[in-house]
Amino acid sequence: MILRQVSLPCSTLLFLMLGASHLCLGTEAVMDGFPPTADSQVTKANYLATPYNRWAFRNAGAPLHVVMVPRGGDIWHFRRNNALLADYRTSGGMSLPGLFEANYADAFLAVKGETILSEHYFGEFDASDQHLWFSMTKSLVSALFGMLTESGVVALENSPAQYIPELKGSAFERVTVQQVLDHTTALDFKENYTDADSDFFRHYAPALGMIHQPDAPNATPHDSGIYGVYDFLTDFVKPDTTVQPGTAFEYNSANADVLGWLVVQLLSKPLNEALSDYLWRHLGTEHDAFVAVDRAYMPVATGGFNATLRDAARFALMVRDGGVFDGRRLLPADWLDAMLSVSEADRANMSANTVYARMPWSAYKNMWWVLDADAGEFCAVGIHGQVIYVNRASDTVMVWYSSQPDASAAASPHFLAKLNAARELARELEKGEP
Repeated sequence: MILRQVSLPCSTLLFLMLGASHLCLGTEAVMDGFPPTADSQVTKANYLATPYNRWAFRNAGAPLHVVMVPRGGDIWHFRRNNALLADYRTSGGMSLPGLFEANYADAFLAVKGETILSEHYFGEFDASDQHLWFSMTKSLVSALFGMLTESGVVALENSPAQYIPELKGSAFERVTVQQVLDHTTALDFKENYTDADSDFFRHYAPALGMIHQPDAPNATPHDSGIYGVYDFLTDFVKPDTTVQPGTAFEYNSANADVLGWLVVQLLSKPLNEALSDYLWRHLGTEHDAFVAVDRAYMPVATGGFNATLRDAARFALMVRDGGVFDGRRLLPADWLDAMLSVSEADRANMSANTVYARMPWSAYKNMWWVLDADAGEFCAVGIHGQVIYVNRASDTVMVWYSSQPDASAAASPHFLAKLNAARELARELEKGEP
């Protein structure tokens, strides 16, 4: 229950794209009352919109269907140094928590080595709340996928259709697994959020189950040709025959759906169980995680994961340290280093994409956003401002959750303000104490 007054802007592009009327609450609280008033009620139609998203992103199991990712074993504890950054100011003169709070952050955590230097929660969010990761989930699934590459059961140069027979004849038969990982699959399907008659709205959104569509929840596999996301991948997505796979970076969530399908197909278990069995139970996590499912109740590999802030940081430490956590190897080092093997073709694909021209990314590799390959600086990113930031040169990770009113990182000054502050801090930590 949020008891404070709402003072966030009464507009959000994505919510308007969804075609719903946006209510301006003024001083009324979100989820106000028992039961909540009609205007303050969070629903699946408004959960992505400011100010409703701040409540919804930390309670995603309410608007969405979810399945659990259980933790296990003893909790691994961070060290702490609360004094080191107490007086730290960004280049703009703001305190670190002040900058993040001013840019719609729900929580922020900075770790050097195994020591928490800064941990802050804003609004009603606290250390025991899970938060929706959105597309940071792609990087999590990619990390787990490394297990399969090491075991030799999958080869990156092969087509995913070699492992998933249902993909034969689809747009993904002509591409390689590596091209799926790098979003260079040359698909004819575009993620168009502005046109209610687009393929995204008519087919992908209802199958995904994470975006409101009237009557979509009432469909069954018998009366819907495209019921779940797997149906969408096999029966709808077509190749763009004017583009050669591997020659253009085009961010497309369908690629992560294919990657998730490869994981469950080759491990013969649901994605939530695979994440728990091979990662979450071995990271010394404090809390269970959970993941949203599509209309067929399959976990959403492209954006459904939810976890607490410190548990996200534990995952980030393992990635930073090349797959080792608390002295135990969980994932292959070669795989977690491969994202930094950025080729000139990878750089050219990124620089040619006009959507990301204003962003500092040098490449997109293995479903991670690369900033500086030489410094081992890269990110997992989700819409509305979710980031896992890793900087190996400074032995640093930072994680922040947000409820930005703007979904896209490329269009959001709130996103860049936080990313730039994190990079600035990492550079100071690489030198020594700020």
